[in-house]
Amino acid sequence: MNVIVAGAGRLGTQIAQVLAAARNEVTLIDVDDDRVAELEGRVPVRLVAGDACEPALLEDAGALTADLVVATTGDDEDNLVISLLAKRQFSVSRVAARINDADNAWLFDERWGVDVAVPSATPLISLIEEATGATDTVALLRLSKAGVDVIETAITPQSGAAGRALGEVRLPEGTVVATIIRDGRPTVPDPAIRLRPGDELLLVSHTATEQEIHAAFQ
Repeated sequence: MNVIVAGAGRLGTQIAQVLAAARNEVTLIDVDDDRVAELEGRVPVRLVAGDACEPALLEDAGALTADLVVATTGDDEDNLVISLLAKRQFSVSRVAARINDADNAWLFDERWGVDVAVPSATPLISLIEEATGATDTVALLRLSKAGVDVIETAITPQSGAAGRALGEVRLPEGTVVATIIRDGRPTVPDPAIRLRPGDELLLVSHTATEQEIHAAFQ
């Protein structure tokens, strides 16, 4: 699946990392050149600096062949413009948009090209489920097109992995760590990083169960 994520803040970066780990082709756009430079080499996605509200930039980012566009900027006006362009000009089949201000929720519908409107407080897993059209999430998310599960686990003071380097944790076969969320921010899952209580890990796996992931970290 070809995905464009507009907005490289915490939420947009997390979405991009999880979808890339699930073997999707992901392009992440942000208007802030410094933010794009900061992410260079740290996230496994294509990065584009520029304004996603500009049709030419969206086209250069691959909107003509995109299966999904996710507008996650911090500005509702920008998210609506991006959604409308994606749907009307580039005929993207699925468009998801973040609602920053609840008072604007009434605007986020098919008139503006929005298939899925997501309040800013929606958990990440639920947002990805909504955006990708997956329907069978219970404790974990199944990305049916990619044939993988997205599994979340949290490190507590009692976790066996607490204080250990990520590379020391033996993961089930076919499993990768997509991102570590620390202090509310996504952290690159470097093997040398030491896991701390409070860390939340998002893992992508072709074969592992929730119980196997729990056993590896807890």
